[in-house]
Amino acid sequence: MLQTRKIVELLGTESTLLEFSSPKISKSMVTTPNREAVDNIFAHSDRNNRVLGNLSRLYSAGHLAGTGYLSILPVDQGIEHSAGASFAKNPMYFDPENIVKLAIAAGCNGVASTLGVLGIISRKYAHKIPFIVKINHNEMLTSPNTFDQILFASVDQAYEMGAAGIGATIYFGSPESNRQIVEISKAFAYAHQKGLFTILWCYLRNSDFKKDKDYHASADLTGQANHLGVTIEADIIKQKLPENNGGYKALNSDGKKFGKYDERIYTDLCSDNPIDLTRYQLINQYAGRIPLINSGGASGNNDIADAVRTAVINKRAGGSGLILGRKAFQKPFDEGVSIIEAVQSVYLDPTITVA
Repeated sequence: MLQTRKIVELLGTESTLLEFSSPKISKSMVTTPNREAVDNIFAHSDRNNRVLGNLSRLYSAGHLAGTGYLSILPVDQGIEHSAGASFAKNPMYFDPENIVKLAIAAGCNGVASTLGVLGIISRKYAHKIPFIVKINHNEMLTSPNTFDQILFASVDQAYEMGAAGIGATIYFGSPESNRQIVEISKAFAYAHQKGLFTILWCYLRNSDFKKDKDYHASADLTGQANHLGVTIEADIIKQKLPENNGGYKALNSDGKKFGKYDERIYTDLCSDNPIDLTRYQLINQYAGRIPLINSGGASGNNDIADAVRTAVINKRAGGSGLILGRKAFQKPFDEGVSIIEAVQSVYLDPTITVA
């Protein structure tokens, strides 16, 4: 685990993120993570006792147990990005058992992957770490490539293998999004009946979102995607860290009528500070009643520093953790463990507080 001084060193010139103290949306306006998250939020909801039990199991696992924060290893890239492209850097992860071993060695709260990956080793590991079965994917063999999320697995299959929860992606803004919303809303309702918690990958996909810059990670558009996600009762929202703002304004700049927005989104509720941008995502999740976990992103040359930065922004915004995959499994095993533990250090550090 990293000491505070090492976290500051990794942040470099962005160590000012640790000093940010004037968010547009006050901390008092959002529910922030705590060790009683299940009792304080979900116990008052329509989730049944079996869902509460599985959420409690997730929050009680790994190095972050009892903190209210989550560190999840997601490895569904064998489908989403092709197995060769994902595992060529580290072929040991063609073997599903090594994926689960990495999550356990790194002290993750849970491991998220495909039906096949988790199913092939479920009897050996489903009782040792919470399984999250990703039920839909974008297949990568249609030529030309299409971008749609289609069901690969069912809630019953996840339940039968002993999973604690399910995950799914919706490409909000895509031509297929209406179908995906209906499919996943039904799947989430049934998962709750069976006692499984739900995580939604709330991603945007629409070529119109690329204007003067790429607004697929704008705070205003991702914030609305998150709001749609909690509307279909996702228990946890996974979203990309926001990189900019003003998606609605950019898409309406050429006279096109797109969506609806209020100028106060960009003045009263947000600044350009990444902590503010992320808090705007969070307030769209019923003011933080539903946890926000940000994605770790692709692997690169400065993965520990990048992951620590993302964790600092997420934590200081009031988020509940990271779901980090490629930065870890595309590295040698021990290095992957170290990267995940570096992220966990941020959430365990009492000097890094919610802004």
